[in-house]
Amino acid sequence: MANTSTIARDGGTPSVPARGHRGATPPRTSSGLPAWVVPYALLVPGLLVIAGLLLYPLYQMVVMSFQNVGLRQIRGVPAESVGFENYQKLIESELFWTSLRNTVVFAVVTVALTLILGTLVGLLLHKLGKKMSTFLIVGIMAAWATPQIATAIIWRWLFDAESGVVNWALNALPDWFSSLLFGRSDWTGEPWLNDAFTIYIVLIIAVVWASFPFIAVSILAGLKSISQELYEAARVDGASAWRIFWKITFPLLKPVFAVLTVLSVIWDFKVFTQLFVLAGGTSNREAFNLSLFAFTQAFSAPPKMGMGAAIAVVLTLILLVITFFYVRQIVKTEDVR
Repeated sequence: MANTSTIARDGGTPSVPARGHRGATPPRTSSGLPAWVVPYALLVPGLLVIAGLLLYPLYQMVVMSFQNVGLRQIRGVPAESVGFENYQKLIESELFWTSLRNTVVFAVVTVALTLILGTLVGLLLHKLGKKMSTFLIVGIMAAWATPQIATAIIWRWLFDAESGVVNWALNALPDWFSSLLFGRSDWTGEPWLNDAFTIYIVLIIAVVWASFPFIAVSILAGLKSISQELYEAARVDGASAWRIFWKITFPLLKPVFAVLTVLSVIWDFKVFTQLFVLAGGTSNREAFNLSLFAFTQAFSAPPKMGMGAAIAVVLTLILLVITFFYVRQIVKTEDVR
């Protein structure tokens, strides 16, 4: 297609080059810079902040994991390089494998329960009227906004062996019902926070309680973007609520579920504050997860910060691998569609 140009009235040659001509000067800003440079220049401050707050500390952590860092190094003595010794000791440690098992099992159970409960609450909020939905959102988001330390203290008090509300409520149940349901009727002095298994039961409840509001509100936002005509057509065809969810809601919200799953995995793998408070510090080694194990190694007496850094590196690598494969699977699914 020939270039369009301005033709002189006397039939002469074109006087103005066509728009988009190869010889045209690229657009520039008022400062003289090419226009394409501006978006990248705007990203520079954010990248510098990320590099200073995330990438540099990550680099320091990796370097420290190959060193022997203790009190002497904190006082200024140069750190001694030990190669892969920290990682070798880590693999040979039985406590590391116990912590890894606790971390993985806790994360799997908690992520599943958080997503299920959050999705159900999001669907419920979508069915309610505007005023009632807003009221419930404000209520549940108060749980999500509560600081982790406050959440942990509340749940520790609820499950306290002597004055906890949970033991009081269980004792208030009829004896026949409590015996039928739990196999016992007396719950006085039940030490929920002494055994690793029951500590993690309480921890799962506490983390799910604090996490599901974010999932629910995110699902609600996704539901608002789905056309109601799709649901009306499905109901006309006689589809059940369960079939509507799996054939319409879930496929359309799959990107939302992908992001929420990745975020939940990252958050639940590195839970620390709640476990530290519920377990009463670092005395119960059977209840360690990787975060608490790394803290104990790095800040116990004598401190072994190189070992703590090695545990943190392993935890970071696990999260990167899980996130990579999950996101890759989501991308492949979208490409097939």
